[in-house]
Amino acid sequence: MRFGAGRGRDGVAIMVTLGTGIGSAVFVDGNLVPNTELGHLEFKGQVAEHHAAAAVRKAQHLTWEQWGRRVGHYLTMLTTLFSPELIVVGGGVSRKFDRFADEIAALVPTNTEVVPAALQNRAGIVGAALVAAGDR
Repeated sequence: MRFGAGRGRDGVAIMVTLGTGIGSAVFVDGNLVPNTELGHLEFKGQVAEHHAAAAVRKAQHLTWEQWGRRVGHYLTMLTTLFSPELIVVGGGVSRKFDRFADEIAALVPTNTEVVPAALQNRAGIVGAALVAAGDR
């Protein structure tokens, strides 16, 4: 939120990292809401990250389009719960956002912008460096 795609954004923003599981963070006017575990929500009868994490795409041999629809449905559920203005998609797949962005756009309400992480998979490193420097 300080250096990436959420910089200068007000309102509710959600960050999801899609990898082995689903990591998440919720921000309100740039301030972190602590202790969110949105990848552990129940979704389609299972834990969400067992349905839509990037590792699932590989393990189940899903195409980018098939997996993108799963991610789109998951993000649509998050928009129902939180009404965010912005969702930032991070993790290693953020480098390949264009491969599944159309499927997400077809499902997520148009009043929620969905973008790849500007810092891609380096966002966690930047955040950890800020904390280590005492600059939250």
